[in-house]
Amino acid sequence: MTARPAAAAREEAADGGAIAEFERLYRANVDAVMAYFARRSRDPHVVADLTADTFVAVIASFGAFDPRKGTARAWMFGIARRVYASYCEARSQQQHRLQRLAGRRDLDQDEVEELLGRIDAERAGRDLVAALASLPERDRAVIELVDLAGLRPKEAAAALGLPPGVVRMRLMRTRARLRQHATTTNHDQG
Repeated sequence: MTARPAAAAREEAADGGAIAEFERLYRANVDAVMAYFARRSRDPHVVADLTADTFVAVIASFGAFDPRKGTARAWMFGIARRVYASYCEARSQQQHRLQRLAGRRDLDQDEVEELLGRIDAERAGRDLVAALASLPERDRAVIELVDLAGLRPKEAAAALGLPPGVVRMRLMRTRARLRQHATTTNHDQG
């Protein structure tokens, strides 16, 4: 009879340890995950939902985390990338359905002029986004995780399932390509 309460007590202690570990992981990374999504959406509701979805997925798969494969932060950003990819796919399908249902209205001249001013003001940002978009997905993912999300190359390697040396090499080459693109773009516009 005493074995059963002892086993239950050990299980409760283990659950308490997992809860404490998740809470530590959450507190240490919630701002970074939120920033990751804020760079991808201007809608605060979307950012909050994606952040929450990421941590729900982290909770659901917390027992599957293997520290030998990388840091918990890198593992969590891998989950965040998958959550965002799922969101993009669902949103694309939704937008396609809405476009089929909705009509378009013509803009007033004032609206056109305002938009043209905004579009012109965002030229440098568009050039950077275009340069990033022209990169192969594997290179763009490295830049996003290291330069934008703030992961160390080793953590990005774990999130992407790549050896750290490969990530460092891609990072070096991709940064060089982006610098070259910026130099060429500035020269062409000057």
